[in-house]
Amino acid sequence: MRRRDFLKTGLKSGAVLAGTSTVAVPRILADVPDHLWEGYNLGGLTMSNRLDQGPFGISRNFGTGLVGYTWEENGPALTVQCRKETLEQAVEKMASLPFVDVLYIRCDWRDVHAGPSKLQLSPVWDATFEAAKRHNLGVGFRIQLSSPNIQPKQLSLPDFVREKVPVVNIGHRSAAHHTGFDFYEPRYDHSEFQKAFEDLNTLLAARFDGDPRLEFMDLMMYGFWGEGHTNDIPSPFPDYLTAEKTFVRMTQFQMDTWKKTPLAVNTQPDISSVGNRQVQDMAVRAGCWLRSDSLIMDEPIQIEELSHRPPWCAIVMEDGENRHHVLPEFAAEEKECLSKLSDSMLTFVGPDDEAQTHDDYPNKVGGPLELPYRECAGFHALDIGTNYFALWTEPDNIRRYYEKYPDSLQAMEQRLGYRVRPSLVWQRKRYDTMELIVGIVNDGAAGVPGVLGVYAETPDGRVKVGGNLDPGQPYAGHMRQCSLILPKGMDGQQINLRAELQVKGVRRPVRWACHERTNPDGSLRIRLKKGSDPDWKKGV
Repeated sequence: MRRRDFLKTGLKSGAVLAGTSTVAVPRILADVPDHLWEGYNLGGLTMSNRLDQGPFGISRNFGTGLVGYTWEENGPALTVQCRKETLEQAVEKMASLPFVDVLYIRCDWRDVHAGPSKLQLSPVWDATFEAAKRHNLGVGFRIQLSSPNIQPKQLSLPDFVREKVPVVNIGHRSAAHHTGFDFYEPRYDHSEFQKAFEDLNTLLAARFDGDPRLEFMDLMMYGFWGEGHTNDIPSPFPDYLTAEKTFVRMTQFQMDTWKKTPLAVNTQPDISSVGNRQVQDMAVRAGCWLRSDSLIMDEPIQIEELSHRPPWCAIVMEDGENRHHVLPEFAAEEKECLSKLSDSMLTFVGPDDEAQTHDDYPNKVGGPLELPYRECAGFHALDIGTNYFALWTEPDNIRRYYEKYPDSLQAMEQRLGYRVRPSLVWQRKRYDTMELIVGIVNDGAAGVPGVLGVYAETPDGRVKVGGNLDPGQPYAGHMRQCSLILPKGMDGQQINLRAELQVKGVRRPVRWACHERTNPDGSLRIRLKKGSDPDWKKGV
């Protein structure tokens, strides 16, 4: 063994004993300076028989939460459609659920845009924002440029746009939707469509961009429900390049227009050949979040994208199987209501009943399951580090469901999104004043969706020091340390440790998710040690 190798080996084993050793070796210590462990080359494990791993073709805070729908592609709650209660009553009931954090609107273009430079929102918008204000909830929304649900009677396009934009018959022979009518899609690349689309975004952004209640907006994309596809039916474009160019332009315009509100891009694979890969790449590079429609229906490539996204990138997860949370004992009540609805709507409702007539509840294809679908979906959402998880539109069903099956809900309340807290706090004598080293731990399933700021300030707010962690830090299940240098003369005083989240230049307060009692604003109060106290470790 060479002498230098011996010294390096001795250093590695001796570093653990540095606190008790009396031998000083400053030259050797310089061989391994202090460094961040993240990304540092510490060697690695080796293995054989490696599997192919791809790619394969609640404290209530901004950036995380359970999402209650006030409107979906078929309309409001079934209780409203069956005239058992008013829209306002259904929205209030959803907002009153103690575990709901965000209210969500998913509607058609025609529901918000009455004419050039004329924004005319359907009543659900006021009802949703008013309920969110009463219950201190966030709001999210999607404007669908196209939806099969209202065809063939009408298109999602407002009438004033439909009159000027050509539409294309794309057919009806779809394995996903067995209908007796043809579907129509607009020519998104037409100048009048683009003009109206830009007018729509300009009007919406003027009204909502920067609204403190608005947490995210889904990117308006191609096709059915604005998800980037028309199932297995062809697109209306003459060629792929025209489609990609069109949606790259539309994506860029939305990102340029919405300067403060996070946009969420759907992870739908490009089955309709309209440029989804390019749109997704440019959107995430610009700081957009991701959204997906169902863990169960997603392709492996989507799970790869969601699981290995940048740590600062949030996920909005919608899961539509048994989206009405129907328990077997209430299946008859559900079917009675559905029987009153039109056949065209029922085409797109799908199986919203945990009980299957051809199987013993709650067994499913593939073998018996000990848990019903919604429970499995909730736990799987945590597996990929979801920030937002959809509960859909039926508050009575949701409440009953989670009274009977509470486990996934309780797990999501504890781990969904990010859950940050100051874990370890060291006070040190440095630079002729005091320094705090704060270890921030994230107990959540996802990284911080933006930039976390950490501050120490006096209770009166006159003195404040602090700054920002790296984007996404601390990552899920990890600790991130930071140093706060305090002004002279603060030893022995009380200070508040406070956090805030910065997304697209907007700063929002973050409540610590800790066992200790926090202040009304979510900060944590601690008392500093006096510099004159005799029991400092090693005097420092």
